[in-house]
Amino acid sequence: MKKLPTRVWIIAGLLAFISLSLYVIPASSHHSFAMYDQTQVLVLTGVAHQFVAQANHAELHFYLIAPDGKLTKDKDGKLVDWGVEMAGAAAMAQQGITAASFPAGTIFSVKMNPLRDGSNFGSRVGTSAIAKCPWKTPPEPGKTCDTVKGSEILGGTSF
Repeated sequence: MKKLPTRVWIIAGLLAFISLSLYVIPASSHHSFAMYDQTQVLVLTGVAHQFVAQANHAELHFYLIAPDGKLTKDKDGKLVDWGVEMAGAAAMAQQGITAASFPAGTIFSVKMNPLRDGSNFGSRVGTSAIAKCPWKTPPEPGKTCDTVKGSEILGGTSF
């Protein structure tokens, strides 16, 4: 049996390394949370209008309720729309946070780190819970859903 020259083994090793890199790098890539201002925590209350279940991140979109208890409108009279990014849909389902538990019209409060660019979107703060108000029962003005009798705490033990 003939021995292959060292150069052939080096080339084969480099090709194997490059091939493996082409599979590993995309699989390990994921966006950074640097786009969120983690020094700032917003506590927002809103009315859900869409739950987006995705493998990487579930999103809950809602219309903002102002501290006076009324839906917030922009200068054009449109409802102010916010969104919050969370863990993947499967992980959220284990915490009781699903499209079925947050149908359109659900009032809830959430703690989030907002986007640095000022857009109306954020990332749920670590392991903080989401406080869900009883159906059609908003919190008193200036309060959050965890203060409403009969509220649910989902995704954690305390709001």
